Amino acid sequence: MGHVFISPLNWGLGHCTRDLPIIEELLTRGHEVTIGTSGNALALLKRECPQCNFIEFKDYPAPYSSSRFFLPHFAAGLPSLLMAISREKKRFDQILAKNRFDLIISDNRMNVYSNKIPSYFISHQLRFSMPRYLYPFEMMTMPFNSLFHRKFRGVIVPDIDPKKESKNLSGKLCSSNANATNCRAYYAGILTSTKKVAVDRDLDFLAIASGPEPQRTRLEEIILEQVQKLPGEKVVLLGSPQNEFHKMLDEHTTVHSYVSTEEKTLLMNRARFIIARSGYTTMMELAELETRHGLFTPTPGQTEQEYLSDYYARQGWFLSRSQYKMRLSEDVALAMQYHGFPEMTKTAENVKRLYDRVLKQHLH
Repeated sequence: MGHVFISPLNWGLGHCTRDLPIIEELLTRGHEVTIGTSGNALALLKRECPQCNFIEFKDYPAPYSSSRFFLPHFAAGLPSLLMAISREKKRFDQILAKNRFDLIISDNRMNVYSNKIPSYFISHQLRFSMPRYLYPFEMMTMPFNSLFHRKFRGVIVPDIDPKKESKNLSGKLCSSNANATNCRAYYAGILTSTKKVAVDRDLDFLAIASGPEPQRTRLEEIILEQVQKLPGEKVVLLGSPQNEFHKMLDEHTTVHSYVSTEEKTLLMNRARFIIARSGYTTMMELAELETRHGLFTPTPGQTEQEYLSDYYARQGWFLSRSQYKMRLSEDVALAMQYHGFPEMTKTAENVKRLYDRVLKQHLH
């Protein structure tokens, strides 16, 4: 059977968790899988997929800013980011010299590819969202991305093809005007490791404070100031494993500094209403779970989350609020008028189709 190298970017856990269904499908089909990543992504995948081989393969530092001013910070760090991407290729060539692979899958790592081995790139961002006054630069991101895409046999997009379905999960982000990208794009549909389970939706509200610091802590403070005013049973997840605690704010409000992936999945299945950042991984989870009611608050300055929040509000799917203007009692009442994401084909079917139509041809 074939040997597959999979390398997710370690910018948060979103890249590795959306790769988990692909890894599990490959293992089920009898293939050998080697995973190259680092940090929290490496730790999570070692726990979830102990039967895989692992190589510590560091990537580049995430260009997140501790302030609202993400774009200036990103622009200032771009030269060092490009140098790190260049160094990544040299390190990957060293890995290739010591191992034999039949297929390479890179999740957002620009230089993890080979001219001799079929290589696929995973991304839902074929273009980047920028403020309206920077629209010319946004248009330039499509040919820029295509310079990297042309190095790969294909680009796997975890969303619905916008040419076939007008309402997809990532909006304009998964569309490109670059031929080199479009001729390689395979729209796989949503991919998430979060599974729907048969439990009662007996939790009225689940609030999740996540994202880079200090914005995560600021959101935590805002939620904890207001959450007790909401009616019913409430759980708050703080996403802070360094200082683990579990406490009750009152008889109907529980706060966990951190819970396991399994516990979080169960809480998300139980929740009737979810308050969260509008990161794309979370969005795929809510689409998989068919969560109908929620309130999104994008991380300040992260243009992708800000765009997605606005896009969903315009579609009538979910209400969005800046964390600085959040008034939970009022916002929840307004959010109940929205109806959630349209029905989408689920991960189990999507990943089987991805294997049969794209990956299987390279594996024997």
